Amino acid sequence: MPSGRTHDRITMYTLPFVAGVTFWQTHSSNVTLLVAGGFLFGGLMFGPDLDIYSVQFQRWGFLRWIWLPYQKSLRHRSFLSHGPIIGTILRVIYLGCLLAILAIFVLTIAQKLWNLSFTWQDLGGTVWRSLVDYDTEYIALFLGLELGAMSHSLCDWGGSAYKRFQKQGVRGLLPSGKIKKRKVRRSGRTKTKN
Repeated sequence: MPSGRTHDRITMYTLPFVAGVTFWQTHSSNVTLLVAGGFLFGGLMFGPDLDIYSVQFQRWGFLRWIWLPYQKSLRHRSFLSHGPIIGTILRVIYLGCLLAILAIFVLTIAQKLWNLSFTWQDLGGTVWRSLVDYDTEYIALFLGLELGAMSHSLCDWGGSAYKRFQKQGVRGLLPSGKIKKRKVRRSGRTKTKN
């Protein structure tokens, strides 16, 4: 498994490629910025290794405690943390729920202290309209986050496959469930001559 520095280098070296391909395909600087920003954030701070005490985890500084329940609930390199699409979706939902709880708490206090007049239905409607009106931007950001996470996971899988290939040859690249060793059975009876 590559080190945190190796993952960081891969993220930094592939960032211009990701930005260039995005701009080439979309011709939009806004979408390119969102994909590239998501890729950078996903590769450096929001990647699959948040499920262990990693460089990504440490970069959250005094906020890293928010990832402790996430770490306790997932096994390292499980499909739910390192899997394509599902890992990023779970991290986005996890962080989104935490931010929603914080926003509700802050808005409740602000409503009581400064006597703000808004309804929770109006706030929910505003959030929903934001999701609908800026759907392209949210998809671009998610795509960047996913590309950053997948660069990490592919590097992990490729490094592990290379190590298995060095030790076991081609057999190390085959799924372990497909390799079955044949057992040779010997008969315990011996023939007697009359």
